[in-house]
Amino acid sequence: MQRLSGASDDAVLVELGSRIARYRLNQNLTQDMLASEAGVSKRTLQRIEHGHSAQATQWIRLLRALDLLENIESLIPEPVMSPIQQVKMLGKERRRASFPVKRPDEKKPWTWGDEE
Repeated sequence: MQRLSGASDDAVLVELGSRIARYRLNQNLTQDMLASEAGVSKRTLQRIEHGHSAQATQWIRLLRALDLLENIESLIPEPVMSPIQQVKMLGKERRRASFPVKRPDEKKPWTWGDEE
């Protein structure tokens, strides 16, 4: 199994396509059978298995047909707020990011302000 964290986008697609093909073969499915069950064309499945990019909906359909859709949870886990954030929000959903707090420049020496 190849580590994906440091791989290029193309290398990740090739590895993921290879994994789809191995899961398909482990379930003793032909490309025609899986494509039909997933609702994608055979050509789309072939392209995915060879590492070409595809729409997210096509990936979701294939994962569902291979009974792997639940693994999406580990791809992007539900975000967890800290206890302090939970108290501040009190049931509200955060909708925008705030600007970072600007701190005074510490490199500048302090003066009274009347020196010129």
